[in-house]
Amino acid sequence: MTDFRVNPDLLCIIPPQKHSVEDITAILEAHPEIKFVSLAAIDLAGNDTDERIPIGDFHDNLQNYLDGAAVQTDGSSVVLPGIATLNDGKVDLVPDPNVVWYIDYNYEHIDVKTGLPVGTLRIPSFLYHNGEPVCSRSVLKKSAGYFEERVKALFENDPGLCEEYGFSHDDLDRITLIMATELEFWVNSPDEKISTEQLSISQVLKESYWKRTKGVVRTALEQVILVLANYGFNPEMGHKEVGGVKAAVTSTGDFHSIMEQLEVDWRYSDALQGADYELTARILIKEIFRMHGLEVSFDAKPIPGVAGSGEHTHVNAVAFLKNGKKVNLFAPSDLKKDYLSRIGWGSLMGIMKHYDLINPFVSATTDAFMRLQPGFEAPTHAVASIGKDVLTPSRNRTVLLGVVRSENTSHATRFELRSPNPHTNTYLCLSAIYQCMLNGIDYALSSGKTTEQLENEFIKPYGEEADYLDKDRLYRCEEDIFEEMSEDERDRLFGVPPATVYDSLKNFISDDSVTEILCSGNVFNEKILSSYSHAMLDKWQMELLERIIPSNLTTIRGITKRHTSANAVDDDMWSDIEKMKTTLAKDSTESTSVFTLIKNAIESHSLKDISRLQVRMNGDMAELAVLYKEYCDNQI
Repeated sequence: MTDFRVNPDLLCIIPPQKHSVEDITAILEAHPEIKFVSLAAIDLAGNDTDERIPIGDFHDNLQNYLDGAAVQTDGSSVVLPGIATLNDGKVDLVPDPNVVWYIDYNYEHIDVKTGLPVGTLRIPSFLYHNGEPVCSRSVLKKSAGYFEERVKALFENDPGLCEEYGFSHDDLDRITLIMATELEFWVNSPDEKISTEQLSISQVLKESYWKRTKGVVRTALEQVILVLANYGFNPEMGHKEVGGVKAAVTSTGDFHSIMEQLEVDWRYSDALQGADYELTARILIKEIFRMHGLEVSFDAKPIPGVAGSGEHTHVNAVAFLKNGKKVNLFAPSDLKKDYLSRIGWGSLMGIMKHYDLINPFVSATTDAFMRLQPGFEAPTHAVASIGKDVLTPSRNRTVLLGVVRSENTSHATRFELRSPNPHTNTYLCLSAIYQCMLNGIDYALSSGKTTEQLENEFIKPYGEEADYLDKDRLYRCEEDIFEEMSEDERDRLFGVPPATVYDSLKNFISDDSVTEILCSGNVFNEKILSSYSHAMLDKWQMELLERIIPSNLTTIRGITKRHTSANAVDDDMWSDIEKMKTTLAKDSTESTSVFTLIKNAIESHSLKDISRLQVRMNGDMAELAVLYKEYCDNQI
């Protein structure tokens, strides 16, 4: 185990205002422990590139790098299907000089001369193919720029809109999109197994949520917070989440059998910087816990039957005035009268009406859909909470989106989207959110409606006609949708949610008209959407074939007969279990198993059949687990 110590003297970042030849030269000369450079671009699957360029080469060509000189790479190393092809695979990595650059330290490689860990300067970058940006970062940059440009123009052309916020268009400096995330993750001792039953009981008894951290977990969490502060994150807190069990103590006072869920939060920043922060945070968290002998999982649902890990994403938009004042564009002029401003209502309506355009970037893996199940404080349906009344903020944890606000300060007003998980591609997710917000803002302002009229449309009853929102949808609910409604009622009122990756992406591959909103302002384009869809669908099928079915088969093989003496109850239960095992995994001359049917559907590229069969498999595996537990509970 590496002896990790937080060193506040290590250089952690180079801010944008220091990205000049003179400043960078002086910084690198003062820090000889920085020996490499890595250009970190994000492909369409959310993977970041990482390479080691000797610092001497970077230093010798520093001006070229700052001027946008590219480092060429093979397109096979990034996920850009249909773009970087075998016969046209050259991709360029282009540094982004307008965001924070980070130093990534290798605490297992100590520089002999300085006694400090060897550092790599990680520079957030863009991927270009044939001169065009084709990466996740470039999409978000375009989306944020397009939103800010459009909204600034609305203020410049509408003095009445400016008056609502108490400034004139001459006072306006810029519009900035603001975001922050709540990052949840699981940590555990390697090679030690904790039963799902133990975890489930602990979750029901609320033995972990916000409880005191202990031992090595406490140390690692504290170091994470200190390191994030060194990297300029402005961390707000770290705490235990709902999942986990109490660790065991050895005779030496050490803890083992560790299995805990944690959360780390930091303050907001602008969109592109915020997405970069999230990626850097995941790297730092994994490394720090690993150096304490603990594994970290950012999977959405690492343990079946137990709470998954979310990454609630907060968004709003702010006007910066020339006098330095900040104005929250979502907040109404009277916080005790209205929930939101007209721009706020438009943004909310755009997100909720077009969530089917956002969800493909939020939930694009089987793991993500396994988290979004009833009973685990994760959203399943597209419905929002705005608060029981204007003076009672939203506290509903069963909805997709909550309007966060305070009657005492306009700065608090924002949206909390609860569906993302730590592996959500935040760059593309935010881009889709902003495009849908713009669509809603265009309606809200062009309609001439007041905030009260917009509110009335948003909270309309199911079945009532509306100018923008769908007639047969309910968009607002303050009740516990799992306790107060059946599944059929939820599907009728809020729409049937997608159950698989194909369900989520099928509109992208079958209906060109749905992409018009995303492609507005040339933010997305058909090439990007097609490449993303193919990447996620290919990954989905490969995971089914090579991971999910083999894992389920291992589970089935572990379900063995445990009773030896004749017992009618045991015999009947075991008979049902064997039938289900056979249905799932055993072929015969009379029938084909579900697993084989899925394999055949993948081979024939029948996406609809794969999706239908995966839903069936998931249901059968869940039922089998319940049956086997009941059977085992009957043994003595």
